[in-house]
Amino acid sequence: MPVIAPMPAARPARIPSQRDGADAESTAAAGTTVDHLTETYRAHYRSLLGLAALLLDDTASCEDVVQEAFIRVHSARKRVRDPEKTLAYLRQTVVNLSRSALRRRILGLKLLSKPMPDMASAEEGAYDQLERDSLIRAMKGLQRRQREVLVLRYFADMTEAQVAETLGISLGSVKAYGSRGIAALRVAMEAPA
Repeated sequence: MPVIAPMPAARPARIPSQRDGADAESTAAAGTTVDHLTETYRAHYRSLLGLAALLLDDTASCEDVVQEAFIRVHSARKRVRDPEKTLAYLRQTVVNLSRSALRRRILGLKLLSKPMPDMASAEEGAYDQLERDSLIRAMKGLQRRQREVLVLRYFADMTEAQVAETLGISLGSVKAYGSRGIAALRVAMEAPA
């Protein structure tokens, strides 16, 4: 007759022990779940965006910061031991990322070279120098009295009466020397070099 193997005895029901409590703690220590994090993110996206908007100035940066916060908390979700603190982690990450974005902007603004508003370009400076040189040559070609009247009147910014008194000539002579000097300068400046 064939030998029949005895049936294995039924396993006794497991009695919960202290070790089961430790397993529950290790599960909680494993961090928040992806589903819980995603639900929290979806439910509080607008408030996180509003928080970023209070710290930053443009909408695109706010959206980037909030999305980056989700990614960072997602990758570090095992450190979020209490799932109820998931929103707090998201908020703190939004604040930290906003601060970093502002620091980068400020640093970028400091590093940008700022052109001097009144400073002429090198080409303009060279052109001005050429004009000054030709003006000085033309002034040297004037009669002595014409040159004196023009220098005192236009470069020293004196009135015609002050020029007349300084040179010891009449007001009419100042006007005559001035107009003849300007006409001679115009001809000298327009002549090819």
